[in-house]
Amino acid sequence: MGVTVAEMRALALGLPEATEVEAWGHPTFRVRNKMFATCASDDTPDPTASFKATLEEQAELIASEPDAYSVPAYVGKHGWVQVRLGAVGADVLREHLVDAWRRIAPKRLVASSGL
Repeated sequence: MGVTVAEMRALALGLPEATEVEAWGHPTFRVRNKMFATCASDDTPDPTASFKATLEEQAELIASEPDAYSVPAYVGKHGWVQVRLGAVGADVLREHLVDAWRRIAPKRLVASSGL
């Protein structure tokens, strides 16, 4: 179990029209310039990523696995979730990224993507 920053990047960029933009000194992942995820730099000892979710999903994830999930600074109040990459598998992280992508991608893109 556990995902590297490189694996997280590949999962995020594998989504339709996803792009990577550096902001605040770390990678952010966007679709049509709307951010759906971020991650730590490659050199972070215990790397984390954050993804867009709802406040309800945020509460559920943190309650279910407090060692893996937490509320990120600044954007946590909007439902974003921080995850320790070493605490989740690629399949779980991909589900989170797809859900986050679906939240912000245009409806037609989501419909045509099959995701």
